[in-house]
Amino acid sequence: MATTAALILLNALLTFENIWPTPAIRWTSALSIELAAGVLLLSVAHRRARALARRVLAPLWVVLVAGHYLDVTAPGLYGREFNLYWDSRHLGNGAAMLARAAPWWLVAAAAAGAAVMVAVVYGLARFAFHQVATSVEHRRGRLALASLAASVVLLFAGQRLAGLVPGVAFASPVVPAYARQVRFALAMMGPAPAAPALGPSPAFDTGLRGISGADVLVIFVESYGAVTYQTPAISAGLAASRAELEAAVHQTGRDVVSAYVESPTFGGSSWLAHLSLLSGVEVRDQYAYSSLMASSRETLVTNFARRGYRTVALMPGMRQAWPEGAFYGFDAIADREHLAYRGPEFGWWAVPDQYAFARLDAVERRPRSRAPLFVVFPTSTTHAPFGPVPPYQPSWARVLTEHAFDDAEVARAMAVSPDLTNLRPSYVRAMAYEYTALAGYLREQADDPVLVVIGDHQPPAAVSGKGAPWDVPVHVIGGRRHVLDRLREAGFRQGLEPQSPAIGRMHQLTPLLLDAFDRVPEGRHLDALNGSRVPLTASASRPPRIGKP
Repeated sequence: MATTAALILLNALLTFENIWPTPAIRWTSALSIELAAGVLLLSVAHRRARALARRVLAPLWVVLVAGHYLDVTAPGLYGREFNLYWDSRHLGNGAAMLARAAPWWLVAAAAAGAAVMVAVVYGLARFAFHQVATSVEHRRGRLALASLAASVVLLFAGQRLAGLVPGVAFASPVVPAYARQVRFALAMMGPAPAAPALGPSPAFDTGLRGISGADVLVIFVESYGAVTYQTPAISAGLAASRAELEAAVHQTGRDVVSAYVESPTFGGSSWLAHLSLLSGVEVRDQYAYSSLMASSRETLVTNFARRGYRTVALMPGMRQAWPEGAFYGFDAIADREHLAYRGPEFGWWAVPDQYAFARLDAVERRPRSRAPLFVVFPTSTTHAPFGPVPPYQPSWARVLTEHAFDDAEVARAMAVSPDLTNLRPSYVRAMAYEYTALAGYLREQADDPVLVVIGDHQPPAAVSGKGAPWDVPVHVIGGRRHVLDRLREAGFRQGLEPQSPAIGRMHQLTPLLLDAFDRVPEGRHLDALNGSRVPLTASASRPPRIGKP
């Protein structure tokens, strides 16, 4: 009886599943192939069974349980597999971010709870394996356990290799998950010949005739995913602020076209999406990212710079050095320090996106004698954990002052902390703020910049749900109808609401944008666009269309 209970306990430690969308778990009736292997090991080495149970299997079980927890929980919370090699490098920032979003006692309790759980798992595993080791010391018990374990192994092999025994449920083995992590690490640290094969770069030799020297702002809206349109509860919560943005577009004499594209990442790793769009090369993992960064590929940044644009990276969420900036070759990088924000810090990300917009205008766009601007702006207010959300300041003249907000407004905003067990309400508040800030920014512009507003990835699965697509919205806003017409021909639709299916992957959007920016209306002259007297007729060819391979 004690041995049976021990086996049930050990099996349960490796077969639990995630309760979406929380970090909690529940028990299942699945079987663990690792337990069967452990029992076989003790049966074969029965003379040293107790030593193996105490010194090898008990601590090994702690490692396996931790790996299984990450394996089942990460997809439930983030929508993708946890990558130990590169995700672990961001755990410090992630912990600091959560420390700002949660009370100190909750963070301390979570850390203490994790330590206690490790000790509990070790204690339970050691006790249970001791019971199994005691049983295999006796011939009858050894034969019974070895037969049971061998049967489980045969069932597993029959199910995986031949599709037999469909009624038996096995939990996902943990050892292959660790093997994948080892492969990730070896790939990153391997020799140059093992570098991934990157796709070709698009042609960056096209002109920018269609935008006639206008400022171009590429705004990566953090965590802006298809869920904002496709999940009714979220879409309903954003209806008013989205309508406000669309009204601002039309009231200022502009227009907007929209589409979905598939992001190369989900729930995080925004930099993969940034590089994919800016380079026109698909970057779906950190290995490809590092390889591309080590190359001399051209990007949208170099393309605009070659045509006389001043290139600026507006990075309010950047707290540390950004060596990637050297690859892009920006003329200026406005990180958190250079933005000189002195107002109240709203969560870990601190700087409101409205302030970043206002600072960009004051420093870069307001001077009269200047080159046109190409700006890349990854927002931060909509970054997890999505709060506290700063108040929106209708008076943009006040945004850059020392007292941008009334004290009561700040107090109300700070009082609404994100609920880490239910992030959807915080996500809706943050996205509503982003729509409102964009609407206000459009109303502040006397000129006609081209805005490319694109989501970098869907929010974590805790918000977007299980099995959500990797699609993100992209909007192009401006007054140059010929540019927007070209995009409509390529698959975009009129208005602020995209339409499924996605027109392609994010990196495939790059040549499409370049084509649209280079097109002028048929029969028009450059003097009507940028003061030149040389007649120019746009090509009658169809724009490139993109689609999923």
